[in-house]
Order: sequence, then C-alpha cells, then structure tokens
Amino acid sequence: MEAILALEDGRVWRGRGFGARAEVVGEIVFNTSMTGYQEIITDPSYVGQIVAMTYPLIGNYGVNLEDVESRRVFIEGLVVRELSRTVSNWRATGSLDKYLRENNRPGISEVNTRSIVRHIRDRGAMRACLSTERTDENAVIERARRAPEMVGRDLALAVTCRKAYVWADDQSHAYGSPQPSCQNEDATADVAAAESRFHVVAFDFGMKHNSPRLLAALGCRVTVVPASTSAEAVRGLKPDGVWLSNGPGDPEPLSDVVANIRKLMGYYPIFGICLGHQLLGLALGGRTYKLPIGHHGGNHPVKDMATGRIEITAQNHGFAVEADSLPADCEVTHINLNDYTVEGLRHRSLPVFSVQYHPEAAPGPHDATYLFDRFVASMRRNRRAG
Repeated sequence: MEAILALEDGRVWRGRGFGARAEVVGEIVFNTSMTGYQEIITDPSYVGQIVAMTYPLIGNYGVNLEDVESRRVFIEGLVVRELSRTVSNWRATGSLDKYLRENNRPGISEVNTRSIVRHIRDRGAMRACLSTERTDENAVIERARRAPEMVGRDLALAVTCRKAYVWADDQSHAYGSPQPSCQNEDATADVAAAESRFHVVAFDFGMKHNSPRLLAALGCRVTVVPASTSAEAVRGLKPDGVWLSNGPGDPEPLSDVVANIRKLMGYYPIFGICLGHQLLGLALGGRTYKLPIGHHGGNHPVKDMATGRIEITAQNHGFAVEADSLPADCEVTHINLNDYTVEGLRHRSLPVFSVQYHPEAAPGPHDATYLFDRFVASMRRNRRAG
C-alpha cells in the first residue's frame, strides 16, 4: 500500500502505508521517545496531530491490553522509519499495524524520518496530510493547506468524558460502552465511608489513565468529571482536592473552564499538569503562547528551581505559559533546560501548583512522581486546617 505525507509548505515524502486505508490531516509533530508508542498513540493530547517517531524501529513489541492510556487511538496518523512486521513480547496481543487498522488510523513507513524531523525543527510544526488512498501529490498538499490551524482550537471538550464517574480499573464505561457495577452515574455518592481517604475531583481535558491510577495508589478516591463541569458542581462533590488533567489544543478558547478554576482557587488544593498547567496559568492571570515546534518526547530535562534537581520528563504540548505574564503572587518553579520555557508554577500563598510535563508517565526513571505526594500532602494540611 503506497502512502504520501505532504506538508502545507509543499514538502512531500512517499513511503509504504500501514494501518487503515484512510486520509487524515493534522499538525505534524515529532516525538523523541524510544519506546512507549502505544501510550503515545492512545494519549488524547495528540488528537489533531500526526506523529513522526524519531526512533527508527517501531512496533517490535506489538501492542497489549495494559499499556493503553485511554479508550482508543487518538493520533490522526503515525510516521515511522521502519515498521517491525515481527512482534516479539510475551504481553503482546497483536501488532501495531493491526491495531491502527482496527482504530481506522493510517501510518506511513519507509520514509526518511530524520529529514522530516529536521524540516519541522527548522520550519516549525505545520499542517500536514497523510494519505494511503491517493497518490496525487498536489491534491494531498492542497488537503494539508485546508486543514484547521491548531491555534484557537478547543479540542478538550471533544475528547473529555461524557459524564462523571468514579475511577476504577476499567474506565471504558465513561465513554459509552457497558458499565461495570462500580459505576456511579451521577458521581454524588456519599464519601463518608472513605473518610480516611482523600477525595479528588479530576477534570478530564483528555486524561491519560495513569494519573488517576497513581492517585488511587496513594489512597485517593478519584471522581473524574467532564471538562465543562461547573465550579458549583465540583463543590457539591465535597472534594479534598482538585486535579487538572493533560489534554489537547489551545488553552485560550477554554474561557469557561478557566473561570471555573478561578472560582475553585482558595477553597481546595489544586494540581495541574500539561493543559491543566496552562489553564491554571490563565486562571492566575497569565498568558499562553504557541511554541514553534512544541515538546514531544520522553527525555526532556527539567530543572526544579528550589532544589536544583534535574528531572528527565515525558512531555507533549504545543503551548506554554509566558513567564513574564504571571502576577507577583505566582512563582515559576521549574524550567525546561532545552529552551528555558516555564515547566512549573505555584501560587505563593494558596495550595495551587502545576507542571507542564507528565509526571505520571515515568520515562524510565520515576523522577517526577514526588509531585503526587506533594498534592496529597497539601490535601492533608488543608484538611487539618479545617
């Protein structure tokens, strides 16, 4: 199956198609992770994006049931140098090729991903079209040019859960498939039976499963709510803390979400990651902007400004908080050592903090999991203070 990848500036690569026979458009980005392709393609933060993997061999350990991060594949398309046709892993339940085909997502292989990455790095992320249906280069280029821009796109409301639910091992019920017995449809069950545990209300802007999984492992009862949930509804759930998830798209169109976050500050400890970090920055009075190529990968060095400690982090974002826009009562806590962009912030007097990266992703080491402990500690202090 022949495939074409075309960018809006007219650059074209031809290769071998895999996955579904389809034609998709999106922002082309590159990811520097060596492993974890299944977590990447099922991360809702990648909706609207075509992902080029920099590691040359992808698919060798197949896919399995444990490593999915959401209900389905969310990337628009996948670009790899070489797709392994042989699957070798004891956990594997199938191949990457078949998995993409079942999820109606196309891929292209046998292309020079190094040249693609260098082109994006020099020119910036841009719109692209990946087609395994057509071979007319001009038509595919034109399709890329008609794709929507990422700036101004509200994608979080498109990927969020439809209704609130209490976190359990199988979360597929929240998106329309059969509901297990643990489902709490209106998410207003009395939490008195779990007094010794902290009740966290988690906003789903495109949440990956591992974040509520880690909160639950620390003894938290997690109620996941849709992105549009009002501050009043959150208060009605009587949480000990509020968690703001990762997600796709531009944070600025989410003005109602920002207003709700602002209403919750001062009442509960708040911890945000990725898009949640950007939304918190806006709620605190800051501004956000589009990065030239974004941060996508599992090896981004981040410095904790308080301790001087360097964390190796997993990241996936195309927007960032502008440091100079933050008010005096906010502090930048982490910076990216590649481009010195803001990677973390906190309010100086309120129990409110966030990081731009994915502390739940653990790209090899578990450098950033202390942040979940910090969140639990802030809820404990807040409960003691009454």
